[in-house]
Amino acid sequence: MLNYPDINPVAFEIGPLQLRWYGLMYLIGFATAWLLARYRAGKPGSGWTRQELPDLITYCALGVIIGARVGYVLFYDFFSFISRPWELVMIWQGGMSFHGGLVGVLVCLWLYARKTNRSFFTVSDFVSPLAPLGLMFGRLGNFINSELWGRPTDMPWGMVFPDHASGFVSRHPSQLYQAFLEGLVLFIIIWFFSNQKRPKMAVSGMFCLGYGVFRFIVEFFREPDAHLGFLLMDWMTMGQILCVPLIFVGLTAIVLAYRKK
Repeated sequence: MLNYPDINPVAFEIGPLQLRWYGLMYLIGFATAWLLARYRAGKPGSGWTRQELPDLITYCALGVIIGARVGYVLFYDFFSFISRPWELVMIWQGGMSFHGGLVGVLVCLWLYARKTNRSFFTVSDFVSPLAPLGLMFGRLGNFINSELWGRPTDMPWGMVFPDHASGFVSRHPSQLYQAFLEGLVLFIIIWFFSNQKRPKMAVSGMFCLGYGVFRFIVEFFREPDAHLGFLLMDWMTMGQILCVPLIFVGLTAIVLAYRKK
């Protein structure tokens, strides 16, 4: 059994201003996406120029932040939002939903595609390999915040999280599982899959499928939200319910991409 490391959630502060590790992880994620995009755009025949990337990353960042926060409120904490609506903008406290962020990014990518006279899937196929490492840093931010911990376990790497989870209970560090699977492993799969010429829509479909499967699996080790608990069939969590249509969309997109080809 391991004890959670004593990590100050504030990375540094200047006077009254504080930069928390959670927000810093988002900044690192966007910076990583920008560097990967520069690399891909610089390859011959990419169809992209590096001058286009600041606008593209800005659109994605807005979609992630706004969509993730609104999605969390709608999917996980709607009644608290009704009583305290001002908490919608308090993103530094955590409470960001991947599925809401995905919807936000899709809307912004559609707007960007219209602005640049590209098809939606041309843009989404370019962006999909850039996202997983950002997800990895986001989950590391959850770990530093000591939130979204896992279910009780007697495995030797089980961890006791402070001030949470009903006393000294050893739990799965599910944030790290998610950082590994939904972040690093998914990045490797999507990056190498997209290295080869693929029919339009296939890379986007592979991202949806891969994330949906990995998230569905990790949810078996992650403690359900206390105010929601288990929902469908008394074993599925909200995260798993939201992943089912994502897996279906991913599979459908891949099949249609190759049938069209």
